[in-house]
Amino acid sequence: MTDRLALRTAVPPTAAGGEGEAWSGPAWVPTRALGRAVLLTGLFLLLGVALGRVDLVLMAAPFAIGAAAGLRRMPRSAPELTITADEEHIVEGGHVEAAVTVSNIDVIPYDLVVLRTRTSPWLKLEQADRPFAITVPRDGWYSVELPGDAMRWGRQPVGPAAARVAACGGLLACRPVVVEARGVRVYPVTEPFNATEAMPAAAGLVGNHRSRRPGEGGELAGVRPFAPGDRLRRIDWRVSLRTRDLHVAATLSDRDAEVVLLLDVLGEIGLSGGVTGSASVLDTTVRAAAAIAEHYLQRGDRVSLLEYGAAARRLRPATGRRQYLTVLEWLLDVRPDPVELDENDYDNVFGIHHLSSDALVMVLTPLVDPRSADMLAQLTQSGRYVVAVDTLPPDAKVTGGGNWTPLATRLWRLERENVLGRLREHGVPVVAWAGAGSLDLVLRDVSRLALIPRGR
Repeated sequence: MTDRLALRTAVPPTAAGGEGEAWSGPAWVPTRALGRAVLLTGLFLLLGVALGRVDLVLMAAPFAIGAAAGLRRMPRSAPELTITADEEHIVEGGHVEAAVTVSNIDVIPYDLVVLRTRTSPWLKLEQADRPFAITVPRDGWYSVELPGDAMRWGRQPVGPAAARVAACGGLLACRPVVVEARGVRVYPVTEPFNATEAMPAAAGLVGNHRSRRPGEGGELAGVRPFAPGDRLRRIDWRVSLRTRDLHVAATLSDRDAEVVLLLDVLGEIGLSGGVTGSASVLDTTVRAAAAIAEHYLQRGDRVSLLEYGAAARRLRPATGRRQYLTVLEWLLDVRPDPVELDENDYDNVFGIHHLSSDALVMVLTPLVDPRSADMLAQLTQSGRYVVAVDTLPPDAKVTGGGNWTPLATRLWRLERENVLGRLREHGVPVVAWAGAGSLDLVLRDVSRLALIPRGR
């Protein structure tokens, strides 16, 4: 009976909405096969009666009996369509298990179900780009497995999915059942990162960094006369015996520090090839931010994130593993967020008052938009400890210049080098992201500058 059912596209171009569309009519509608059966039955009966021919009436009997037999049990409800996907911690390049399930809660079987699913281009799911033709028994279900790999970070959708169902021997068809997409959270690959230099300003209550404040710690700050409240184990007997007065060893307290990761999302540069291909600016920014946040959170520091863009999203500072998981969730929603503002509207995009004066601000930026350079200069002039991490791909070039593309790229590179030079003149250290140890030299210089009083 394959000619009894005319199937349309499984996923309509404007498919949207929840599980099952809100139709004004019934869920099940007659097919062209049923229309032809009724038409031929009526035509043969009419001709048989008009011409007085019994043979024409007998020719109408198979069509009438077949239609009556097929429709003796009518479906009462529409099929249910669901999408399931992994909820575990999936990292770029990891395996994904997804499935689309068709459930039949009716008393009659489904003769044919045409099922199709759309997926994100960054989810390489096996056989997800073709329709499936299946049958589902009554009060049963059938699941189409879609295993594959996740190639890029972000919230990658599985779906929407749609199904067309035929029953009663192909005489009835259900209207397309569409289900919304199911998001799969793919976390960025954490590149190895390690920074051994001291923080420029550790101002918390307790932590692993040496601060400039006296207190209980392991770093010797000098020897001073004994005062009420000093512990006896701090007495320096060698100096006390020489001076005939009690002296104690003064130490610097160990405190935690606040690290602010400022992500420049004014634009996207480069072509992303996923975890195994080339990296765009956002790829480098997100992966570097995840690595830096993981490093400092493991050391007990407080980490916060900010976006330099139209939305200006912000993640409050906190510490611990819960903050690390929150950071990963926050990074999944990073998108290019350009904003068209005048130079005088800088405070509407980003306010310096959002940053602590003792925080180490790491700005991950490609340094292509002039407003990014202005933002770095203003942060440095406000007295913040700033490190600019260059996220521009090494092979970035100007596009759309035709024969002048090499020359335009060279001029653009020279202009960008001038911007980097002016930033360094303003005291903004700029370093290209290169994974583990790439920020050690810059952090050491920032720590040394932090020992100089800010008034000088």
